[in-house]
Amino acid sequence: MVAAFAGQAPQEWGLQLSGVLSSLPAGSSGVALSFDCCGGPGGNAVDQVLIDFLQQTGTPATFFLNFRWLQANPGPAKALAQNPLFEIGNHGTRHRPLSVSGRGAYGIPGTASPAEVYDEVMVNEDALRSLTGKPSRYFRSGTAYLDDVAVRIVRALGLVPVSFSINGDGGATFPAAVVFREVAAARTRDIVIAHANHPTAGTADGVARALPALSSAGITPVPLPST
Repeated sequence: MVAAFAGQAPQEWGLQLSGVLSSLPAGSSGVALSFDCCGGPGGNAVDQVLIDFLQQTGTPATFFLNFRWLQANPGPAKALAQNPLFEIGNHGTRHRPLSVSGRGAYGIPGTASPAEVYDEVMVNEDALRSLTGKPSRYFRSGTAYLDDVAVRIVRALGLVPVSFSINGDGGATFPAAVVFREVAAARTRDIVIAHANHPTAGTADGVARALPALSSAGITPVPLPST
Protein backbone atom coordinates (compact mmCIF):
# COMPACT_ATOMS: atom_id res chain seq x y z
CA MET A 1 0.00 0.00 0.00
CA VAL A 2 2.75 2.46 0.94
CA ALA A 3 4.74 1.68 -2.20
CA ALA A 4 1.67 2.13 -4.39
CA PHE A 5 1.28 5.76 -3.29
CA ALA A 6 4.94 6.71 -2.93
CA GLY A 7 5.90 9.86 -4.82
CA GLN A 8 2.33 11.01 -5.48
CA ALA A 9 2.05 14.76 -4.93
CA PRO A 10 -1.21 16.12 -3.53
CA GLN A 11 -3.17 18.58 -5.64
CA GLU A 12 -6.04 19.33 -3.24
CA TRP A 13 -6.39 20.05 0.46
CA GLY A 14 -9.42 20.79 2.60
CA LEU A 15 -12.61 19.50 4.16
CA GLN A 16 -14.67 18.73 1.07
CA LEU A 17 -12.74 16.95 -1.64
CA SER A 18 -13.79 14.49 -4.30
CA GLY A 19 -14.14 11.08 -2.70
CA VAL A 20 -15.05 12.51 0.72
CA LEU A 21 -18.57 12.11 2.07
CA SER A 22 -19.45 15.69 3.05
CA SER A 23 -23.22 15.40 2.73
CA LEU A 24 -25.68 12.55 2.33
CA PRO A 25 -26.36 11.19 -1.15
CA ALA A 26 -29.15 12.59 -3.29
CA GLY A 27 -32.46 11.11 -2.29
CA SER A 28 -31.57 10.82 1.40
CA SER A 29 -34.44 11.66 3.70
CA GLY A 30 -32.83 13.24 6.76
CA VAL A 31 -29.69 14.51 8.43
CA ALA A 32 -26.81 12.48 9.87
CA LEU A 33 -25.46 13.27 13.33
CA SER A 34 -21.80 12.49 13.99
CA PHE A 35 -19.82 12.95 17.19
CA ASP A 36 -16.04 12.89 17.45
CA CYS A 37 -14.23 11.53 20.51
CA CYS A 38 -10.79 12.98 19.95
CA GLY A 39 -8.86 11.91 23.04
CA GLY A 40 -5.54 13.25 24.20
CA PRO A 41 -4.82 16.01 26.73
CA GLY A 42 -8.10 17.62 27.72
CA GLY A 43 -10.10 15.40 25.39
CA ASN A 44 -10.48 12.04 27.12
CA ALA A 45 -13.76 12.76 28.91
CA VAL A 46 -17.17 11.24 28.11
CA ASP A 47 -20.31 13.31 27.52
CA GLN A 48 -22.64 10.73 29.04
CA VAL A 49 -25.53 13.21 29.17
CA LEU A 50 -25.37 13.52 25.38
CA ILE A 51 -25.09 9.77 24.87
CA ASP A 52 -27.99 9.09 27.23
CA PHE A 53 -30.16 11.65 25.47
CA LEU A 54 -29.54 10.05 22.08
CA GLN A 55 -30.32 6.64 23.56
CA GLN A 56 -33.50 7.78 25.29
CA THR A 57 -34.83 9.49 22.18
CA GLY A 58 -33.88 6.65 19.80
CA THR A 59 -31.62 8.96 17.80
CA PRO A 60 -29.12 7.24 15.49
CA ALA A 61 -25.62 8.67 15.34
CA THR A 62 -22.07 7.84 14.31
CA PHE A 63 -19.34 8.13 16.93
CA PHE A 64 -15.85 8.63 15.52
CA LEU A 65 -13.43 7.25 18.11
CA ASN A 66 -9.78 8.22 18.26
CA PHE A 67 -7.27 5.64 19.49
CA ARG A 68 -6.31 7.77 22.52
CA TRP A 69 -9.94 8.14 23.61
CA LEU A 70 -10.55 4.44 23.06
CA GLN A 71 -7.59 3.52 25.25
CA ALA A 72 -8.74 5.89 28.00
CA ASN A 73 -12.39 4.79 27.91
CA PRO A 74 -12.71 1.06 27.18
CA GLY A 75 -16.01 0.74 29.07
CA PRO A 76 -17.86 3.63 27.40
CA ALA A 77 -16.39 2.62 24.03
CA LYS A 78 -17.72 -0.92 24.43
CA ALA A 79 -21.15 0.42 25.42
CA LEU A 80 -21.26 2.60 22.30
CA ALA A 81 -20.17 -0.31 20.11
CA GLN A 82 -22.87 -2.57 21.54
CA ASN A 83 -25.68 -0.06 21.05
CA PRO A 84 -27.57 -0.78 17.81
CA LEU A 85 -28.49 2.91 17.48
CA PHE A 86 -24.87 3.90 17.06
CA GLU A 87 -22.18 3.25 14.48
CA ILE A 88 -18.50 3.39 15.36
CA GLY A 89 -16.21 5.24 12.95
CA ASN A 90 -12.42 5.53 12.87
CA HIS A 91 -11.07 8.92 14.02
CA GLY A 92 -7.41 8.10 13.63
CA THR A 93 -4.56 7.12 15.90
CA ARG A 94 -2.85 10.39 16.84
CA HIS A 95 -5.67 12.71 15.67
CA ARG A 96 -3.64 14.14 12.80
CA PRO A 97 -4.83 15.93 9.67
CA LEU A 98 -4.32 13.37 6.91
CA SER A 99 -1.62 14.42 4.47
CA VAL A 100 1.33 12.91 2.63
CA SER A 101 3.32 16.15 2.94
CA GLY A 102 2.97 17.09 6.61
CA ARG A 103 0.42 19.80 5.97
CA GLY A 104 -1.47 20.66 9.14
CA ALA A 105 -4.59 22.44 10.35
CA TYR A 106 -5.41 24.47 13.47
CA GLY A 107 -1.79 24.22 14.55
CA ILE A 108 -1.81 20.41 14.46
CA PRO A 109 0.87 18.93 12.16
CA GLY A 110 -0.37 16.45 9.62
CA THR A 111 0.93 13.05 8.66
CA ALA A 112 3.93 13.44 6.37
CA SER A 113 4.03 10.36 4.11
CA PRO A 114 1.91 7.48 2.82
CA ALA A 115 3.40 5.33 5.59
CA GLU A 116 2.23 7.80 8.25
CA VAL A 117 -1.22 7.96 6.64
CA TYR A 118 -1.39 4.18 6.78
CA ASP A 119 -0.44 4.09 10.46
CA GLU A 120 -2.84 6.91 11.33
CA VAL A 121 -5.69 4.88 9.88
CA MET A 122 -4.75 1.29 10.57
CA VAL A 123 -3.35 1.32 14.11
CA ASN A 124 -6.71 2.61 15.30
CA GLU A 125 -8.57 0.39 12.85
CA ASP A 126 -7.01 -2.69 14.42
CA ALA A 127 -8.12 -1.48 17.85
CA LEU A 128 -11.64 -0.78 16.62
CA ARG A 129 -11.93 -4.20 15.01
CA SER A 130 -11.05 -5.73 18.37
CA LEU A 131 -13.77 -3.57 19.95
CA THR A 132 -16.56 -4.13 17.42
CA GLY A 133 -15.63 -7.45 15.82
CA LYS A 134 -15.92 -5.97 12.33
CA PRO A 135 -14.16 -3.46 10.06
CA SER A 136 -15.11 0.19 10.23
CA ARG A 137 -16.96 1.68 7.30
CA TYR A 138 -16.01 5.32 7.86
CA PHE A 139 -12.92 7.37 8.66
CA ARG A 140 -12.67 10.98 9.77
CA SER A 141 -9.22 12.48 10.14
CA GLY A 142 -8.18 14.67 13.04
CA THR A 143 -9.58 18.17 12.24
CA ALA A 144 -11.32 16.51 9.22
CA TYR A 145 -8.70 18.01 6.88
CA LEU A 146 -7.03 15.80 4.28
CA ASP A 147 -5.39 15.90 0.89
CA ASP A 148 -6.43 14.03 -2.23
CA VAL A 149 -3.67 11.42 -2.01
CA ALA A 150 -4.70 10.62 1.56
CA VAL A 151 -8.32 10.32 0.38
CA ARG A 152 -7.25 7.68 -2.14
CA ILE A 153 -5.26 5.79 0.50
CA VAL A 154 -8.23 5.72 2.87
CA ARG A 155 -10.47 4.45 0.08
CA ALA A 156 -7.90 1.81 -0.87
CA LEU A 157 -7.93 0.65 2.76
CA GLY A 158 -11.66 0.04 2.44
CA LEU A 159 -12.99 3.04 4.37
CA VAL A 160 -14.99 6.07 3.28
CA PRO A 161 -13.55 9.44 4.36
CA VAL A 162 -16.24 11.54 6.05
CA SER A 163 -16.33 15.30 6.55
CA PHE A 164 -19.39 17.42 7.37
CA SER A 165 -21.64 20.19 6.10
CA ILE A 166 -22.76 21.59 9.49
CA ASN A 167 -20.27 22.43 12.24
CA GLY A 168 -22.54 21.85 15.22
CA ASP A 169 -20.36 22.77 18.18
CA GLY A 170 -17.19 24.41 16.84
CA GLY A 171 -14.90 21.78 18.28
CA ALA A 172 -16.89 21.76 21.54
CA THR A 173 -16.34 25.50 21.98
CA PHE A 174 -19.85 26.79 21.23
CA PRO A 175 -22.25 27.54 24.08
CA ALA A 176 -25.54 25.66 24.07
CA ALA A 177 -27.46 28.48 22.39
CA VAL A 178 -25.06 28.48 19.44
CA VAL A 179 -25.08 24.67 19.20
CA PHE A 180 -28.87 24.83 19.09
CA ARG A 181 -28.80 27.45 16.33
CA GLU A 182 -26.30 25.58 14.19
CA VAL A 183 -27.78 22.10 14.53
CA ALA A 184 -31.36 23.33 14.14
CA ALA A 185 -30.31 24.96 10.85
CA ALA A 186 -29.49 21.55 9.34
CA ARG A 187 -31.50 20.51 6.34
CA THR A 188 -32.03 17.25 4.48
CA ARG A 189 -28.72 15.61 3.42
CA ASP A 190 -26.57 17.56 5.92
CA ILE A 191 -23.92 15.80 7.98
CA VAL A 192 -23.54 17.44 11.39
CA ILE A 193 -20.26 17.24 13.30
CA ALA A 194 -20.09 17.73 17.06
CA HIS A 195 -18.18 16.20 19.95
CA ALA A 196 -18.92 13.66 22.68
CA ASN A 197 -15.73 14.07 24.71
CA HIS A 198 -16.33 17.46 26.38
CA PRO A 199 -19.16 17.09 28.92
CA THR A 200 -18.77 20.66 30.17
CA ALA A 201 -19.38 22.10 26.70
CA GLY A 202 -22.74 23.22 25.35
CA THR A 203 -23.08 20.26 23.00
CA ALA A 204 -25.51 18.04 24.92
CA ASP A 205 -27.91 20.86 25.83
CA GLY A 206 -27.75 22.41 22.37
CA VAL A 207 -28.40 19.12 20.59
CA ALA A 208 -31.25 18.27 22.96
CA ARG A 209 -32.92 21.57 22.11
CA ALA A 210 -32.23 21.31 18.38
CA LEU A 211 -33.70 17.88 17.69
CA PRO A 212 -37.32 18.89 18.46
CA ALA A 213 -36.86 21.90 16.18
CA LEU A 214 -35.64 19.62 13.40
CA SER A 215 -38.59 17.31 13.99
CA SER A 216 -40.99 20.24 13.73
CA ALA A 217 -39.42 21.02 10.35
CA GLY A 218 -39.99 17.44 9.22
CA ILE A 219 -36.29 16.54 9.41
CA THR A 220 -35.27 13.26 11.03
CA PRO A 221 -31.81 12.03 12.06
CA VAL A 222 -30.74 9.04 9.93
CA PRO A 223 -27.66 6.81 9.91
CA LEU A 224 -24.85 7.40 7.48
CA PRO A 225 -25.55 5.49 4.26
CA SER A 226 -24.55 1.90 3.68
CA THR A 227 -21.32 1.53 1.73
